[in-house]
Amino acid sequence: MRIGIIGIGGVGGYFGGKLAREFEKSSEHEIIFIARGEHLKAIQKNGLHLFAKEGDGIAWPNIATDNPAVAGLFDLVFFCTKSYSLENSAREFAACIRKNAVAIPLLNGVNSAQRLRKVLPEANVLGGSVYIISHIEKPGIVNQEGGACKLTFGTDNSESAKKYSYILDILSKAKINAVLTDKISEVLWTKFLLMCPIGSLTAATGKTYGAIWADPLLRKKARDMMLEVVAVAHAHHVILPQTEVDKAMEMVAGFGYNSKTSMQLDREKGKQTEIDALTAYLCEAGKESGIPTPLHDEVYAQLK
Repeated sequence: MRIGIIGIGGVGGYFGGKLAREFEKSSEHEIIFIARGEHLKAIQKNGLHLFAKEGDGIAWPNIATDNPAVAGLFDLVFFCTKSYSLENSAREFAACIRKNAVAIPLLNGVNSAQRLRKVLPEANVLGGSVYIISHIEKPGIVNQEGGACKLTFGTDNSESAKKYSYILDILSKAKINAVLTDKISEVLWTKFLLMCPIGSLTAATGKTYGAIWADPLLRKKARDMMLEVVAVAHAHHVILPQTEVDKAMEMVAGFGYNSKTSMQLDREKGKQTEIDALTAYLCEAGKESGIPTPLHDEVYAQLK
């Protein structure tokens, strides 16, 4: 099987790196990295150096390229780009994705699969979610410094989910902490419950996780923003119990005082943020569902 990893950043570098290391000398699967610029050149020359909690090593994919003609056809492809690059990446490599190939986006947000289906109508697009803290240290080097390193993928139907157990076998063989679920929407919205409010609030205020938690007004605002997410999720037929809000707030408390969200870091560096997939999406989904989201609306007005 030919497996493509589009985007070799923190997410693609970690999960793709583990796949490449496991199947480097195997005739069973080919691993193809899609990367760019100096990062690609470094991987082609020296392999991908992956520094992870469970051990360090060098991953050599079968192919590392930015050229669809060189990449060839994919039977399975993981999209590990930033959310704002999803459609362009899918269009660029659409010719590489066989009819009925499986495509799994591992992006922030809850609507990546729906967006991908519009660009790749002949692919079998599943939902996907990861919990990991990792980044490109420098060209050719990915450093995983935290997170559960968990990859969850699947559908919202138990019968259709069973068809993809072979992908779970591949991931598990590469020692990836993977889960195949028939409740992927619930998984995505549970992660969104933390990421959207806290990413939006830290980016808008310039406050760290710890500073949000230490300020009673901001702590209450964060919780109230989570309740807005719960209401919009409910309108999308996803029920998030009160306990999930409690868990999300506990996670906020558990981060280091000076820890920053990726949206906050991107905004501080003047880089493009994932505001469209997070804050803007929640506001728009609220309007479409008739669910008021005044706190997210306020923060979105600040961010845009």
